[in-house]
Amino acid sequence: MDGKVALFGASGVIGQSVANALKAQGRAYRVVGRSKASLQAEFGTDPLAEIVTWNPEDPASVRAAAHGVDTLVYMVGVNYWQFHLHPVLMRKTLDGAIAEGVKQVVLIGTVYPYGLPRTTPVKDDHPREPNSFKGRMRKEQEDLLLAEHAAGTIRGTILRLPDFYGPGVELSFLYRAFVAAVDGNRAQLIGPIDSPHEFIYVPDVGPVVTKLMDEPRAYGRSWNLAGAGVTSQRKLVEETYRQVGRPTKVMTMGKGMIRLVGLFDPFMRELVEMHYLHTQPVLMDDSELRHLLGDVPRTPYAEGIRQTLAALKQRRAAAAVSPAPAATGRPRPTP
Repeated sequence: MDGKVALFGASGVIGQSVANALKAQGRAYRVVGRSKASLQAEFGTDPLAEIVTWNPEDPASVRAAAHGVDTLVYMVGVNYWQFHLHPVLMRKTLDGAIAEGVKQVVLIGTVYPYGLPRTTPVKDDHPREPNSFKGRMRKEQEDLLLAEHAAGTIRGTILRLPDFYGPGVELSFLYRAFVAAVDGNRAQLIGPIDSPHEFIYVPDVGPVVTKLMDEPRAYGRSWNLAGAGVTSQRKLVEETYRQVGRPTKVMTMGKGMIRLVGLFDPFMRELVEMHYLHTQPVLMDDSELRHLLGDVPRTPYAEGIRQTLAALKQRRAAAAVSPAPAATGRPRPTP
């Protein structure tokens, strides 16, 4: 499908990955976000990118952002303590998109709506039985899109991602480990760190999204995109320290410590209910996606770590020439 594509929530790392995939194909696209300065900094040099700001609270602004669009890729994030906004913003976006005649919506989703895994790995048709508030809000968001698809007002599909990492991905469980390894410090991790886990390398996501959105058979359901294999936080951190030539140094934070820190930190407070993902991990089976799309290349962990470290060092070198505000590097699971 060659129609206009709009990336709602384009400033995030997944949005940048999708934009890079579209750019590689020579396809024009629209980036939509709240901050013009942020969009300009990230996409202003790409002649294929059209920059549009929006206010999701204003129906006219939503319609203007969706005007002339055929495919809308939805990646709008909220603060971790504001998950109640996910279905609210989806409803406003769908109303504007439908009013403007948008043909289809691709929602970038998460494993949260599955709740506790009944099977390992989890297939696409696993029941959605969220055991957390965040999972319920994400399920409500999905249900709004799927209901409009069933009603025939707009086509919708959902691509579920595991936790992710990669160059510039600061909101990741692994980010502080990369920084600590480069600095020769101890990595602070959310434990347990030997549980099976999977991560997707962010640059691998964009090409999958563009293939999925162009596939008519993709709509009306959700699809899993698994990581580059089952691993653990410990294995990836050990590989990270190995690549920088330093012995691994790790400090773990258990659920009790998270709860204690959460008394003073709203993000950590919200992380408590999602701790089950460390003890009862959701590992995804994406065989149906691969059957639909064919080859789904994934960067091996060692190579993904190498590129992430290289990008971090490059950013450090650039910052030394032109200092920028330091990032907090707070660990965060896929939202």
